[in-house]
Amino acid sequence: MNPALQIIPLLDFPLVAPGDDLAALVAAALHHNQLVLEADDVLVVAQKVVSKAEGRYLRLADVEPGQRAREIAEQADKDPRQVECILRESREVLRVRPGVIIVEHRLGYVMANAGIDRSNMEQPEGDPRVLLLPEDPDRSARLLRKALGAGPGREPMVVINDSVGRAWRMGTVGMAIGCAGLDPLYNQVGERDLFGNVLEVTESAVADELAAAASLVQGQSDEACPVVVVRGARLRPGSGGSQALLRKREMDLFR
Repeated sequence: MNPALQIIPLLDFPLVAPGDDLAALVAAALHHNQLVLEADDVLVVAQKVVSKAEGRYLRLADVEPGQRAREIAEQADKDPRQVECILRESREVLRVRPGVIIVEHRLGYVMANAGIDRSNMEQPEGDPRVLLLPEDPDRSARLLRKALGAGPGREPMVVINDSVGRAWRMGTVGMAIGCAGLDPLYNQVGERDLFGNVLEVTESAVADELAAAASLVQGQSDEACPVVVVRGARLRPGSGGSQALLRKREMDLFR
């Protein structure tokens, strides 16, 4: 890891609509910000713009909630139609309380409301919509990386991040839900510390660490900065995706 890490926002990034070529928008933003991708650069992209480009919208008017959705909606004080969307995107409901439903997403992430929300998207009057996570965020990251590699500069590593809560901690942080071109975990087992002790369990979730750092610059409200370039991380290249970050259920002490 380079001791100097830069997180560079792509300013003036346009609003994204279904069917937009996200790679072309990123390339134009790089040019506008006078940036050329360098070796080992990591592009961190907010999930929301990926989902928007992929058209992952659902009109609540088109959703018919089932009995289970209605029962959970009463417990959670939520729109039954939105709860139905959450159930469709989930493997299992883990916890319910007023305002939140904790689920195991169909992609394996444990998160609130299956990552579905209405923030930072236009809502036609009388026709509310919700936005789902990308169908396959790792594939989205791979496609974006490949497309950007065809332009000027180097092919970047790509992380798609989303904001999530954590067990026992308040607030949200950025988490990697899609990766391409990098090893999302840095396993240091067998290395030695400052005093010569052999590391036995140390494994850093570097993709999550970058996702969280980038989210400080991306913001959560009206910052309009969904894409940043992280320079200086010097991550290990890899062909795996974000699934490597998921703890196996039999090792999960929180469930």
